[in-house]
Amino acid sequence: MRLAPVSALPEIRLYQAHPGSGLRRLLEPDDGDEGGAEPQPPYWAYAWAGGAVLARYVLDRPSIVAGKRVLDLGAGSGLVGIAAAKAGARAVLAAEIDRNGVVALRLNAEANGIAIAIRDEDVTGGPPPAVDLVLAGDVFYAQDVGQRIMPFLDRCLAAGIDVLVGDPGRAWLPRPRLCLLGQYQVPDVGGNGGGEPKPSAVFALVAEPG
Repeated sequence: MRLAPVSALPEIRLYQAHPGSGLRRLLEPDDGDEGGAEPQPPYWAYAWAGGAVLARYVLDRPSIVAGKRVLDLGAGSGLVGIAAAKAGARAVLAAEIDRNGVVALRLNAEANGIAIAIRDEDVTGGPPPAVDLVLAGDVFYAQDVGQRIMPFLDRCLAAGIDVLVGDPGRAWLPRPRLCLLGQYQVPDVGGNGGGEPKPSAVFALVAEPG
């Protein structure tokens, strides 16, 4: 992995994939690990558009996170949490279930001189952690994932925790529940056809009416 500035976010450097990274090996089960968890795709090795647009948004508007306790949900590389910390968040908690992602998170935080607390478990099944704001980048990339996360986000709203969503417009976005806050052109280098800049947006999640 190479430590390099993130496209559209030169303030932040991440360890990122390149052709010689050998990440394909992570998709193959470990020898002698029969019955273990399925290998996870290395989402943490890329800056996805939803995370990139959220990171850009909070860096440009630091008052959104300044002095607040922030949860970076499905943190991956830690890009969003690092941006929140750089923008003045009081504390950042990154939730990431992939064991390699947790390692990448720690390395990326250290490379940016940022302190981030890490929860290496699925936080969506329980009550919200003690935070003021949830930043959820690229959490609606699949229908089943979105359906699992929405009840948690609704519990956050009910507890008075604001929720911001970053996404390039994927099919499973809960659009009726979203209020557009801002839009940027950022690369979606983690997939969806390469790294060309494309419109990606930041939304506020709103409670269901009634």
